[in-house]
Amino acid sequence: MPEQAMVEERIDRLEALLGQFIVQTNTSLNRLSREMLAFKDEMRGFKNEMLAFKNEMRGFKDGVSTFKDGVSTFKDGVSTFKDGVSTFKDGVSTFKDEMLAFKNGVNVFKDETRRFEERAERENRKMNKRWGELANKMGTLVKDIVAPAVRPVMEKYFGEEIADIAVNVRRHRKAQDLRGEYDVIAASESYVFVVEAKSNSSNEEYLSDFLTNLEKFPKLFPEWADRRLVPVFASLRFEAPMIRLATSRNVYVMAYREWDYMDLLNFDEVRP
Repeated sequence: MPEQAMVEERIDRLEALLGQFIVQTNTSLNRLSREMLAFKDEMRGFKNEMLAFKNEMRGFKDGVSTFKDGVSTFKDGVSTFKDGVSTFKDGVSTFKDEMLAFKNGVNVFKDETRRFEERAERENRKMNKRWGELANKMGTLVKDIVAPAVRPVMEKYFGEEIADIAVNVRRHRKAQDLRGEYDVIAASESYVFVVEAKSNSSNEEYLSDFLTNLEKFPKLFPEWADRRLVPVFASLRFEAPMIRLATSRNVYVMAYREWDYMDLLNFDEVRP
């Protein structure tokens, strides 16, 4: 084969190889370009993710900071609460001490009041006894001792208001030749109380005379005929035998109870 022909053949072969290389190179470059574009997209997405992550981390840090601030505030609140509890406990302790002191003061006051009341009761009994003895000597027993006690005592036991009361009542019925004198007469809606007072309560004849005088009462005071007649024998004090005697005759006895106050001494024993 001539040499020129061989050269041309080689050139053709090289051109063919070069064409193939160019084609392959273009193909590879195109593929590489696409891959680079895809990589760029992935990197862009990665950057966006990193940016989002950074933002999340920033938010997380802010949340952690807020949480720390909240924890710090909570700790401060707990500390303040503990201080408040401590102050409250101190206040409770002080209040307990004050209450104890107050109770002790109240107890002392009660003791003083009780002693004062006991002393006042003793003085009242002494005064009642002296006043009664003085009234006896002066002859004012009915006016000063018995009459003032009739209204409260009778209202207490018989449950009716005393509408009328008179002291040292005398009445004379000439037509019937009847005379009567009564120390106290008190009337309520249903009862008329006739009271005889004696300084010497141990004399049984006084009780008999009172009952005899009482028999004339309905005729001397017919205006009280619609009321139940209640006899009351009064004095400063009575011995037990005299109380039993009066009770057996359905007569109430009124006198000082322990020199404390005037009272009916046999109310529950006298038959209605």
